[in-house]
Amino acid sequence: MPDSLPLNRRSAHITQGKARAPNRSMYYGMGYTEADFDKPMIGVANGHSTITPCNSGLQKLADAAVEGIREAGGNPQTFGTPTISDGMAMGTEGMKYSLVSREVIADCVETCVQGQWMDGCVVIGGCDKNMPGGMMGMLRANVPSIYVYGGTIEPGCLHGCDLNIVSVFEAVGENAAGKISDQELKDVEQHAIPGTGSCGGMYTANTMSSAFEALGMSLPYSSTMANPHDEKVQSARESAKVLVEAIRHDLKPRDIVTRKSIENAVAVIMAVGGSTNAVLHFLAIAHAAGVEWTIDDFERMRKKVPVICDMKPSGKYLAVDLHQAGGIPQVMKILLNAGLLHGDCITITGKTIAETLADVPDQPRADQDVIKPIAQALYEQGHLAILKGNLSPEGSVAKITGLKNPVITGPARVFDDEPSALAAILAGKIHAGDVVVLRYLGPKGGPGMPEMLAPTSALVGEGLGESVGLITDGRFSGGTWGMVVGHVAPEAFVGGTIALVQEGDSITIDAHQLLLQLNVSDDEIARRRATWKAPAPRYTRGVQAKFAFNASSASKGAVLDHFDDQGRHL
Repeated sequence: MPDSLPLNRRSAHITQGKARAPNRSMYYGMGYTEADFDKPMIGVANGHSTITPCNSGLQKLADAAVEGIREAGGNPQTFGTPTISDGMAMGTEGMKYSLVSREVIADCVETCVQGQWMDGCVVIGGCDKNMPGGMMGMLRANVPSIYVYGGTIEPGCLHGCDLNIVSVFEAVGENAAGKISDQELKDVEQHAIPGTGSCGGMYTANTMSSAFEALGMSLPYSSTMANPHDEKVQSARESAKVLVEAIRHDLKPRDIVTRKSIENAVAVIMAVGGSTNAVLHFLAIAHAAGVEWTIDDFERMRKKVPVICDMKPSGKYLAVDLHQAGGIPQVMKILLNAGLLHGDCITITGKTIAETLADVPDQPRADQDVIKPIAQALYEQGHLAILKGNLSPEGSVAKITGLKNPVITGPARVFDDEPSALAAILAGKIHAGDVVVLRYLGPKGGPGMPEMLAPTSALVGEGLGESVGLITDGRFSGGTWGMVVGHVAPEAFVGGTIALVQEGDSITIDAHQLLLQLNVSDDEIARRRATWKAPAPRYTRGVQAKFAFNASSASKGAVLDHFDDQGRHL
């Protein structure tokens, strides 16, 4: 199928000759008229569901996008994509389906757009994996497309203090440590989530939405709007109209998503203190775009981009505060002026980044302290460090902001599953100076690379966030902070060194030296490796089995289509 088709070519194929009459009949059955076949057919990938607050407010955005497409002269064709709520699945077997859902969503978008020969696509999503999954599908199909983020949630409130989903997980740890009562825990639980929208801090959903705006695939200011607000609906309608213009100009995702625009996105991720999951997802997005991008590129960007936003989980503020302070355009203008963005990158509106930011103030407003000037950066370098060593020769990801001293050497406390680790933490069996090792939770071993928000939040709640290290071949929630290292690769299931760690071994986490090291001799590691045996797969049927068999290393984005030209897994 050609990548580049002028307006109406994709829809006009259904009018060419008598052989196409059955195709036209199908459209007539849905109320189309002859005149409709001269209009572009535009998909609306709708992630609405009542599974999670992140997605339960998306229908009004899909309706607005449909209206916008019709007003701009297109034919909207709606279809659904699934979602998994990370916050609800956390700590359960269901969490293993979260990363899997990224691939399912990408497949849904690609399949519908390509199978129905659509001229363009609006993707609407809320919860974490909706974002990269939708973007990957758009890039695979490579017809003009735009991403509409469902919007952030407004903060909950209790006793005059803002709450969010991470407040609940940390309250569990505080309750276990005897710091708050059962009733206080219940109060936090019942007040943390006041309505619709994605988790409110600079967690994964808001990180990815911010990055998509910087990438040029979403409208300015759209990434930090709150779902309940009217401006979010208006932005969805406007996004659809912008897409129709992009179709007329044949402006496609792979024209926009380039190595330079990915650098822009990663610069913003560093500046706002975004989620560790952004590393995994942008490796996958770059793969879908056919852009050369490696895990080492994140470290290259980290060294030159400061953190200039004081955002949760390690800072003070939520996405709604960032929006009021000037949003992602203000962050981008500061970075652009500092020579940290490529201003010549094109965006879905047809304008360059520099043109888009032309009227944004050079400096943040003085009446807010969410966004800092470069000279007052919270940290001179970015927060997502890539650590290597004999425990992670392919790399691992650590979030190092908010820590007084991101260095620890201590005895390994080894767990092969999350529930046993969480039980040990809540029972007071993990002590300051320990390094918790959570393994067999990678892309193949989990399978699905589940997030470890429950144990990390329990450590924070018990006051051990900075004094206990935790390493895993699984992932972390965007709400995680502390002395934690994830995405350890190679993972345990394929015989990575993390599989060879024994209880009591000395482990060093050193973010200054970018080191993750098992302090055991090479000879001893070789002896252990010789006797190690791979465990049996946890799943042998269904989507989890397919994911486990096909998933690449986390250092490659845990994608399912990483093959060489002979069809062999890479």
